Amino acid sequence: MIQSKTNPEPKALSNEDYLHLFLEMMNAERGAAVNTLEAYRRDLIDFLIYLSGNKIYLLNTDTVNIQGYLEQASKMGLSVASQARRLSAIRHLFRFLMSENYHDKNPAAGIEGPKRERLLPKTLTIQEVDRLLSIARTRAKNARGTNRLRSLRLYCLLEVLYATGLRASELVALPRTAVNCDENVLTIRGKGARERLVPLNEPAQYAITAYLQELQATAKGHTGTRWLFPSRGKEGHLTRQRLAQELKALAKDAGLSANQVSPHVLRHAFASHLLERGADLRAVQQLLGHADISTTQIYTHVLEERLKQLMQEHHPLSQERFLKSG
Repeated sequence: MIQSKTNPEPKALSNEDYLHLFLEMMNAERGAAVNTLEAYRRDLIDFLIYLSGNKIYLLNTDTVNIQGYLEQASKMGLSVASQARRLSAIRHLFRFLMSENYHDKNPAAGIEGPKRERLLPKTLTIQEVDRLLSIARTRAKNARGTNRLRSLRLYCLLEVLYATGLRASELVALPRTAVNCDENVLTIRGKGARERLVPLNEPAQYAITAYLQELQATAKGHTGTRWLFPSRGKEGHLTRQRLAQELKALAKDAGLSANQVSPHVLRHAFASHLLERGADLRAVQQLLGHADISTTQIYTHVLEERLKQLMQEHHPLSQERFLKSG
């Protein structure tokens, strides 16, 4: 049972004050992306609401309190993945409190996260990606009038996405200065404000050039914008949501399920196809902008599963064929 903790001194910071300081640190020192900060904020506000409802001050929180919160989240039907993410956010919060001498220990450190099945990332075959590219290319070539710029933009987005494996947030927020087709590379500022160079293949360079020529010719209020993919929305550039919508519409025309195609699935396809063709895992890690190679290693499991499936379906000595022959 949760016990109430001693109330803080009148001048002490509130639970919300500590959360604000933590998010400020993540933004200023870690260079966390806007989406990352928002995810931390949502998860930790939910935790603070739980503490407030049980009259628990953040600095008096112990392991039992955190376990109680996770048990409640589980009973409310929160997925295992979401529970694990919230526990991680709580650990990071207390790690910050310790580093700033607000707290002398991390009560979340010894809590074992909920067990979750490691799901392999969804991906597409090379043939499926080729179908998407072919339809987008044909649309761009044949489009006229007001549809031409939009068609060229989607073709450009698709070529760049598959050629580089960028995150959707990185792609839509590319500044025009990131593109230098003479050098055949994109300069990407990714998670943690880390910069990386990603090579562009010829089809991606061609798609960018054709799109920029049309954008310059039509202008449509985008003169002087700093974005490669400008939009009239408040962000000033194309949104991730709009990109996903256009890809799903394209998927239907390619005879694929809309659920099969998303910006992240194409990022997975980029990595999987590189490894399938013999690329070095470290090189793929750098191209994807992963801080830890363990994140990239998930794609080796995708290849292993594909090889197993091929063996089962086609090898003459597979167990299924052996049993049938017996």
